[in-house]
Amino acid sequence: MEKVKYIKSPLNYVGGKYKLLKEILPLFPKEINTFVDLFGGGFNVGINVSANKIIYNDLQTQVVDLMMYLNNANVDKLLFEIDSLISKYNLSKDNAEGFKQLREYYNEEDNRPIVFYTLICYAFNNQIRFNQNGKYNIPFGKARSSFNPSLRQKFINFVDELHSKNCKFINTSFETFDFDKLNKNDFVYCDPPYFSSVATYNEQGGWTKEHEIILLDKLDELNQKGIKFALSNNLKYENPYLNKWKDIYNVHYLNGNYSNCNYHKIDKSKDVEVLITNY
Repeated sequence: MEKVKYIKSPLNYVGGKYKLLKEILPLFPKEINTFVDLFGGGFNVGINVSANKIIYNDLQTQVVDLMMYLNNANVDKLLFEIDSLISKYNLSKDNAEGFKQLREYYNEEDNRPIVFYTLICYAFNNQIRFNQNGKYNIPFGKARSSFNPSLRQKFINFVDELHSKNCKFINTSFETFDFDKLNKNDFVYCDPPYFSSVATYNEQGGWTKEHEIILLDKLDELNQKGIKFALSNNLKYENPYLNKWKDIYNVHYLNGNYSNCNYHKIDKSKDVEVLITNY
């Protein structure tokens, strides 16, 4: 049997699901009209789903704008713009000053999506984080981060695949997302921040018990309407809300391993990554 080749996002998200795609995707419905990636993030899941229409949603405005820009621009134009910024600021794995100049340029003068993407290519662990004033504040990724040949090819493959899909991009909270137009032929996938986890997305009170409860209630509502859903989570975190709720549905146990994530301090042998479905 030929091994399936998945497209990998050119964005590095804490807890990204690329390594789990071979376990997650076979559990999805075989035929999907509209696929909703409710917490789209790096889009590792949605970009690899076969559906008539794919809706990418995320609360991070800059990332949604980037996805839209990549979707609408020619890949050669995108690469030219990235290369021009790399040349202008002499970006490399060792030039911290050039990175700081680009970061200042992005924060103070030019917040175009392609400047944002080039900046995170040279940031620590290629991470995305903004302070309370909306300024990008990840430090330089010395000796590690760059727009290297591997990332360049990953970027090209991702953009090409994006152009082959029928995608719509939405920038809203899951709480205000409009599910009313969905029907039984559609499918909602959720990869929310994990309650009680320690990561950049949970800084500044990112994901509270109120968020957790509202999400689980919304999934119950989808279930009552006959709309299929899948929820990614990890049972290693203390989560009394999920622990009780999950018993109503089907729990599929996966092999979670976020080796690229410095924020998960818990023993990885205790990882219990799951996909919870209502079908």
